Parts: sequence; structure tokens; C-alpha cells
Amino acid sequence: MAVFRVGITPDFYIDAKGRFEGALQSSLANIPALEYGPMPPQPGKTASPKDLNEFDALLALGLKITRESVFSVERLAVIARWGVGYDMIDVPALTEAGIALAITPNAVKTPVAEAILTYIFALSKDLRWQDATVRSGQWRGTLRRLGLGIQAKVLGSVGCGNIAREMFRLAQSLGYARFIAHDPYVDAAALRSLGIELVSLEHVMRDSDYVAVNTLLNDSTRGLIGERQIALMKPSAFLINTARGPIVDQRALTRALQERRIAGAGLDVFEREPIEPNDPLLTLDNVILSPHGLAWTEEIVRDNGLEACGHILSVARGNVPQALVNPEVADDPRFRRKLERYAKMGIHE
Repeated sequence: MAVFRVGITPDFYIDAKGRFEGALQSSLANIPALEYGPMPPQPGKTASPKDLNEFDALLALGLKITRESVFSVERLAVIARWGVGYDMIDVPALTEAGIALAITPNAVKTPVAEAILTYIFALSKDLRWQDATVRSGQWRGTLRRLGLGIQAKVLGSVGCGNIAREMFRLAQSLGYARFIAHDPYVDAAALRSLGIELVSLEHVMRDSDYVAVNTLLNDSTRGLIGERQIALMKPSAFLINTARGPIVDQRALTRALQERRIAGAGLDVFEREPIEPNDPLLTLDNVILSPHGLAWTEEIVRDNGLEACGHILSVARGNVPQALVNPEVADDPRFRRKLERYAKMGIHE
């Protein structure tokens, strides 16, 4: 094998055209024994084993990678996910196949945390209605309500990983009364040192003025926030989801918004994306919507690409990449043999 080949999933050229090429050029171009290029189109947006086996590394956006995708795949060593969500990837299957999955937590945490705070301020100040008032030729006497201050409110998070902790860090100077979070996989003592109280999911839903969804989508979190959990929320509370749509029961949330049982919501993600054109959420005036792009800043685009390419380069140089979703693969003999082979190719700094 004379060349380390990097495949780019086809959806980059549709969903992120013009936004990912710079990182590839600055990180991977003009490196001897390394080449990159697009994968062929993948039917059903699902990777085929034949095409995966043409590459040593894959830069992935939203392509589905199933157990069938990696069956009999021997060449591929690493999938570098441009982002942190990996619900479209069968991680156990990758591990069994000796393939590493690396994500980009450093690139994502601040832009997504900023997106959550954007929703908090926009919902609190009823920005959507303020804007519509001016556009309709009216003035502040016709506003439907006064804005709400942040001070003395409770900020809650469902999930308390990288993004949630950054959200709380950014919010520290805003005067919140309490920070609370539910996450069965984190240490309470570690959160206390950050000023975050670890509580039950019911506690977060009941006590928070702002409920931010900050957990991964998997079998245990799909539908985690349903009718019963939403019913616990204060009538004055807001729900914000910048994580994954299916974590929240969208129909239950829509009913709560229609019936004004909660104050509002900010949604960057949906059960189906793009959102269906006849979805009732589109008719509501107490929800602000964005196209899974509120965190798509110049910085996240740049840093996602650089961090993902950094993982690819680590493998190309025979090293284990950082931010592994499946760290146990680092000890897999098949993966180690690939690294040894790459190390002999002499791809250096």
C-alpha cells in the first residue's frame, strides 16, 4: 500500500459545500503518500462496504454507517466525524471491525453552548414578537408581554457533558440562582466543583426556568423527554433542544406549546430533518426554529475540519487519535497492525 487514502462522505458536497474544503487544504494537501477525495454516491445515504474498503480514513458528516456497511471491511482504520453526534453510526460494529471513531468535542462545545444562550435570550425577550411588531408597523404598546430577566432563574440541563459544562461556564456571569443537571454517567463531586448540582430528570424538568437538552441520542435517550416530563415543567419555562430531535417527543412538545402549558421553545433539531412543510410547529408563535445550523459559525466550521483532519493525520502517522468514541479499539490487534503499517509509510509533520 503506497498511499494513505482519505474519503469524504458525499453529503459534505451538498450540506457543507464551501465550508469544509479549507481545512482539508491546510491539513492534508501536499502530503506525500496521502490523498483525499469524495466517496462515490451512497444509495440510501448508507455506506457500502465496497466503497469503505477503498479508504484508510473517512471524513464523515451525516452518512449512515451500519453493521452491514463495515462487514468484511479490512482497510479502513478510522472514521473522523465532523461533529460530535454519532447516532447514525453503529459504534459496536466499528469496534468489532477494528475501526476507530473519533469526534470533534473541542470544536463544537463553545458554538453549541453559545447557540443555547442565543435561544435563552431570544425567548426571554420575546424577540420573535418584538421583530414582528416593528415589521407590522406597530410599536411597543402592542407587545404581548414584557421581557424576562435572567437573574435569579434556574438553568437546567438534560445531560452534562462537554457542551453542557461549557454552557454553564458561559452562563456563570449572568446571575442565575442555580445550575442543575441530570446525567447518570457523570460524577456529582466533579460537577459540584463547577457549581452544578446533579439531580434527577424529574427535578430538572420541574425546577428549571430553562431546560436545555444536551445529551447524545441513543436507545436510552430516544423519547427521553415525553408527555410526562414536559407536564412537569413550569408554565413560565422554556425548553431548548440543540442536541437531537428524537430525544424529545415532538408531538408532546407541540401539544404543550399549542395549549400554552409551557412558555415556549427553541428548536434547532427535529424528529425528521428537514422539518415537514405541514408540521404544526411552523404555525406556532411561541417557538423559535432554526435548521440544525444555529451553531454553524465560521469558527465551528473551521475547527471541526481541523480537529477531524488532525485525527486522520494521527492515524496516518501511526498514532492513536484523540477523542475516541470507542477507545477500546486502540488495543485491537487489527487496528494496531494498521497503525504499524502506516508508521512505515513515513507521513511526518
